[in-house]
Amino acid sequence: MSTASDDHSPLLKDFDFPPFDVIEAKHVRPGIRALLKQVDEDLEALEKTVEPTWPKLVEPLEKIIDRLTVVWGAVNHLKSVKDNPELRSAIEQVQPEKVAFSLKLGQSKPIYNAFKAIRESPDWGSLSDARKRIVESQIKEAALSGIALEDDKREQFNRIEQDLAKLSQKFEENVLDSTKKFEKLITDKKDIEGLPATALGLGAQTAVSKGHEKATAEDGPWIITLDAPSYMSVMQHAKNRTLREEVYRAYLSRASSGDLDNTEIINQILKLRLEKAKLLGYNNYAEVSMAMKMATVEKAEELLEKLRSASWDPAVKDLEDLKDFCKSQGSPEADDLNHWDITFWSERLRESKYELNEEELRPYFSLPRVMDGLFNLVNMLFGINVEPADGLAPVWNNDVRFYRVKDSSGSPVSYFYFDPYSRPSEKRGGAWMDEVVSRSRVLSRDGASVRLPVAHMVCNQMPPVGDKPSLMTFREVETVFHEFGHALQHMLTKQDEGLVAGIRGVEWDAVELPSQFMENWCYHRDTLMGIAKHHETGETLPEDIYKKLLAARTFRAGTLSLRQLRFATVDLELHAKYVPGGSESIYCVDRRVSKRTQVLPPLPEDKFLASFSHIFAGGYAAGYYSYKWAEVLSADAFSAFEDVGLENEKAVKETGQRFRETVLALGGGKAPLEVFVQFRGREPSPEPLLRHNGLLPVTTSA
Repeated sequence: MSTASDDHSPLLKDFDFPPFDVIEAKHVRPGIRALLKQVDEDLEALEKTVEPTWPKLVEPLEKIIDRLTVVWGAVNHLKSVKDNPELRSAIEQVQPEKVAFSLKLGQSKPIYNAFKAIRESPDWGSLSDARKRIVESQIKEAALSGIALEDDKREQFNRIEQDLAKLSQKFEENVLDSTKKFEKLITDKKDIEGLPATALGLGAQTAVSKGHEKATAEDGPWIITLDAPSYMSVMQHAKNRTLREEVYRAYLSRASSGDLDNTEIINQILKLRLEKAKLLGYNNYAEVSMAMKMATVEKAEELLEKLRSASWDPAVKDLEDLKDFCKSQGSPEADDLNHWDITFWSERLRESKYELNEEELRPYFSLPRVMDGLFNLVNMLFGINVEPADGLAPVWNNDVRFYRVKDSSGSPVSYFYFDPYSRPSEKRGGAWMDEVVSRSRVLSRDGASVRLPVAHMVCNQMPPVGDKPSLMTFREVETVFHEFGHALQHMLTKQDEGLVAGIRGVEWDAVELPSQFMENWCYHRDTLMGIAKHHETGETLPEDIYKKLLAARTFRAGTLSLRQLRFATVDLELHAKYVPGGSESIYCVDRRVSKRTQVLPPLPEDKFLASFSHIFAGGYAAGYYSYKWAEVLSADAFSAFEDVGLENEKAVKETGQRFRETVLALGGGKAPLEVFVQFRGREPSPEPLLRHNGLLPVTTSA
């Protein structure tokens, strides 16, 4: 029996779009518990009636999985964009129950046996690719969920899963809280010399929100935080070296001391992941991670080493160039360049070399104009129209925009939310895209059409200050293109099997392909010139600046490449070779890896691992290499457009159509390597990536 209060929970209503405007912390416990009870009953009914056929196995299973994914997804989404202590503790209380149900579902013998029976049946050969992929991956996932374990081992496995879920949650909260904790009030103008107007505006705006109601951009006071827009502007522009050092050290040691220390949490996570791997019969957690990916541990290591050796000499030269430049400027720190100087002097060198100043470019990139340019581009490439649909779906904040995507015939194919601005008090940092619902035949309203996919896209850029629109750095423009690439793969899927539609079922190391692919268009002349118009005068970005942007693309490419390779390598090292509780600490491992991936050795107190959420609270454990793996795929995919000539609009459209029909349409319904070969006509090669990054040794052609 459901009690009256359950029926009113917005989480249990039958909705097309989640009621983000009314879900509150108080709805989470009763709502999730009622939902879990319901899906648990559905699961038991399914186990009793299951047969190895699509209607008697996969369709009811998809409904159970989807219901939980959509509602739990909505609640966790709110935690990311509208965090508060009540919501946190509500999620924390029901999380073990949710994990317990997921384990029960993943370890269901009747479902597992039915999938195996489908694979062994005489009809196997006649199934579509997508259906075969669903069956194969369900069998593999069941194995990775501990289905084959005997009772006591299964209990141990389930305990590990519960503990890991709690630890990850705590890890993320510590990072958020320690990021929030640091505030530096500055009252003297000369202490923030060099900071651009946008940063001063943000600093004053933050000060006002913290009770200094008279704060102004001109006269302060200003508050510096470790939130990305604030942190980055200090590192790039503050002339005050002591301030840079203080902010850098604070950033680097987030969540590594006191009651927010993540060090022990990391040790626990690594220990449990290793135990889990051993229970499942693997040597280490990296092997578990790769079981569902394109790469293998060896292949990933091989790629990282190939890229590392191509990046090392250029990175050494980057540092030499920086020292020389510093000397030429008569700077006293030239002989003693430290980590908090690198970003600052790199910016000055970039300005002198390309006469490019990130801040002076901002007025050319206003958010509304950037979005228009992005929508024009995808219209040209993929034949879709994006139009505002604000008001159609409830939102969690007034700044959130809602859009409808239509195909060339004018029929809607999908929808998405866009939440652009940084809100440090309640929204986690970074940028991400996630699904709200995925495309599905089984879950359509009328049984005739399909349910259309819905995505959300979240960024953390500078909010509009005063009456100016949000003005973006070029990097933020790239970020919006990146996240929209993910959204496109989710929204333009033609896959009707919900379990592999959109980004569902796409191997983790292939999922960054469309996002990184879209970033390339930020350097495409027509696209960029269409976007880059001064927000006050309307004048287009001058041609010489475009040329400099293009030239600056490979600026310090060796250094930037090594930075990603350090993260990817330390991640694999911790999950493939590290012995928790052994003679070496996690920070020793990082230092060892840094010797091969960092030209300037890290500070003794560098504890960046303590805030490395990607691998300890996100899905990137033993998977951070995926960024580089997918970059190889995306650079090679973009080179298909270069091959036909980027100025040849007809050929570009044809190639875009092919990209849409393969990479964007097939979802998880086909192995990513096959999808790539179908688009490109061959297997991927790392050459285009090294070429785009300017890291290929220049060979003289005969």
